[in-house]
Amino acid sequence: MIRHPAFPVEPWHVRETHLDTQLLSRSESIFALSNGHLGLRGNLDEGDPHALPGTYLNSFYELRPLPYAEGGYGYPESGQTIVNITNGKLIRLMVDDEPFDVRDGRLRRHERVLDLRAGVLRREAEWESGAGRAVRVRSTRLVSFTQRSIAAIEYEVTAVDAPVRVILQSELVANEALPGPLKDPRVSAVLMAPLVAEDCHAGEMGAQLAHITRESGLRLAAAMDHLVDGPPGVRCTTEAEPDLARTTVACRLAPGQRLRLVKLIGYGWSSRRSAAAIRDQVAAAIQSARFEGWAGLLAAQRAYLDEFWSGTDVELDGDAEVQQAVRFGMFHVLQAGARAQKRPIAAKGLTGPGYDGHVFWDTERYVLPVLTYIQPRAAAEALRWRHATLDLARERAATLGWAGAAFPWRTIRGHECSGYWPAGTAAVHLAADIADAVVRYVNATGDEAFHRDVGVELLVETARLWVSYGHHDRHGVFHLERVTGPDEYTAVADDNVYTNLMAQRNLIAAADAAARHPERYRALGGTGDEVAAWRAAAAAMHIPYDEELGVHPQVRGFTQMKEWDFDATRPEDYPLLMHFPYLDLYRTQVVKQADLVLALHWCGDAFTAEDKARDFDYYERRTVRDSSLSACAQAIVAAEVGHLELAHDYIGEAVLMDLYDLHRNTRDGMHIAALAGGWLALVAGLGGMRDHGGVLSFAPRLPQRIDRLAFSVLWRGLRLQVTIFPGEATYSLRDGSDGATLELRHHGEALVLTTAAPVTRPIPPVVRLAGDPVQPAGRSPIRRDDLIK
Repeated sequence: MIRHPAFPVEPWHVRETHLDTQLLSRSESIFALSNGHLGLRGNLDEGDPHALPGTYLNSFYELRPLPYAEGGYGYPESGQTIVNITNGKLIRLMVDDEPFDVRDGRLRRHERVLDLRAGVLRREAEWESGAGRAVRVRSTRLVSFTQRSIAAIEYEVTAVDAPVRVILQSELVANEALPGPLKDPRVSAVLMAPLVAEDCHAGEMGAQLAHITRESGLRLAAAMDHLVDGPPGVRCTTEAEPDLARTTVACRLAPGQRLRLVKLIGYGWSSRRSAAAIRDQVAAAIQSARFEGWAGLLAAQRAYLDEFWSGTDVELDGDAEVQQAVRFGMFHVLQAGARAQKRPIAAKGLTGPGYDGHVFWDTERYVLPVLTYIQPRAAAEALRWRHATLDLARERAATLGWAGAAFPWRTIRGHECSGYWPAGTAAVHLAADIADAVVRYVNATGDEAFHRDVGVELLVETARLWVSYGHHDRHGVFHLERVTGPDEYTAVADDNVYTNLMAQRNLIAAADAAARHPERYRALGGTGDEVAAWRAAAAAMHIPYDEELGVHPQVRGFTQMKEWDFDATRPEDYPLLMHFPYLDLYRTQVVKQADLVLALHWCGDAFTAEDKARDFDYYERRTVRDSSLSACAQAIVAAEVGHLELAHDYIGEAVLMDLYDLHRNTRDGMHIAALAGGWLALVAGLGGMRDHGGVLSFAPRLPQRIDRLAFSVLWRGLRLQVTIFPGEATYSLRDGSDGATLELRHHGEALVLTTAAPVTRPIPPVVRLAGDPVQPAGRSPIRRDDLIK
């Protein structure tokens, strides 16, 4: 567990009490601000020092070739990489003739605070130059949730104990130099100067730069404007050239005097619109922000988050670190999707260049379930983006000789960008993950218009994929062979249980959707014979089971594979993919991340309680958690089968993934799916929330150290509040008309809630069906019991 004295534990803030430049790469990701459309890494205002400068727009990418030592049919020819666009964060400061640089002079004090309720990053520093001149610097930065294209910075400089001459240089910089690539396949490709200048313009107090990408042909405009408040004699000038615009503010400050600069930054991009149209859009966005003013932007940001937290906060008594971390994670999940608006939610959100800025199956499997229950509009927008890429998915399926739609394993625009075919081609479970997200959203919201206009087509095209990909054997059993499930250490295998169960549900959901919206289905070329084939495949789906061991093999034959020698594996050999050939991993019983255990959660109604206990114990001994996506799933199932203290340990690992940089790669951006998984670990784990078949149920239990857990979810437009104590749980409707009712189950007991009064029920004792599980040598989670004082 990586702790640092510069980061104290607080319920509503992430505070850095002093600057450690060795942590810059991590803190730049942690302090990143975004609204799902625009993202700013948490770089220092002055730009230097930095680890990874980063400013991103959702889906703004450049093309790059995908090299292969040996080509093959159906291999993607080009990849897509998110572009570090024009940097508008920069505000350089000169004190007399010395630049403010935290590495020079004397940094008397430095603090940064990410305020989770206000949605801003605040900074305060006191610095003494080499000549002995001291200034106090305060800044506040936001990326607006209410004005999608706008970021803003308030920057104040105060002379401390002697007169100083102050120069501020507020800049727009395109094609920033980036650090070279690392020897890690999880890290993005580095693009050299991807932006080609089209126009530059300087006004009195601001400027605009326009660029187009060299290969993808995407147009971008960035603009800045300034409001200045200072002593008499302040001078301002602005200049612009193709890759740089600068507004310079100069003045003299007497001791105690202050210079205040408010910087408004606007962005716009398009693949279709003209340069003039984008220019005018950005100019209008700047004027809108100027009309609102700095105080108005702050107030709107706070109002937006007040509404968000009032309906989504998770309260936890007994573990302050987890309390802080789950709120931090929810904030970043909100930032990743709030204003994406028919754009994807990438694995790193807009916080860093990791994974080239690509979206994976993580979004539908981990992020969208959370958004469905707390911000359903954002979940719907992400699914509308998938729907908008259906033509590309159909093309990919046709290339591979399949029917229906084959969605890309990793992408930005919707094209397959994976050069690693065991995932890019064989990880077909993505289709079912998308279908499940559709069904889950419709069940939770009752959004019939979405189901008709978007959901039916997604369900139908993914169902067509399964009957095309799979086959019935001579006994009539349906198989899905040569697939890669969620565990990438067991690739290109037969009958992955998670994939088969999810495909089965996909087929049934598509058949039900065809019956529910027959006209829509017929417009897609559907027939009764096709629906019958879906239902037949679902009914005959093969789910492997090892009768001798009494467990489900992750894939057919998994339990007969060679065991991995964990005792001979050194701590520095993890993650295994970086130190062993993939072939060694493929043919042994070693699990990168929850796979069969993931099925125990999302397809839990397909297993008995005894199945879950035995399966969890079996795979716990073989799972090494080389993926950030594993701990949350293990926490959920550990809680369900009665291992509450182990569940608590895994919850800590899930929610603290980035705050404590547990995988040593937070520098490349936040693990958005893992942070969403932290919410799931608490709500679905300790809260026991399930919605199998559209029936909402809870089976809450708490570990010893947690005294109370409270959370709320949206279900059919009603806000349900759940409060759990060690011996009882209370359910109440917070929103809804006087006649509103909500049906749910508590440990199997049917309840009907109204707004009239809450309902409290006792929590039955834990019944364990298996002993304490054992993890691979050296791979046990850190015990929360050892960390909580």
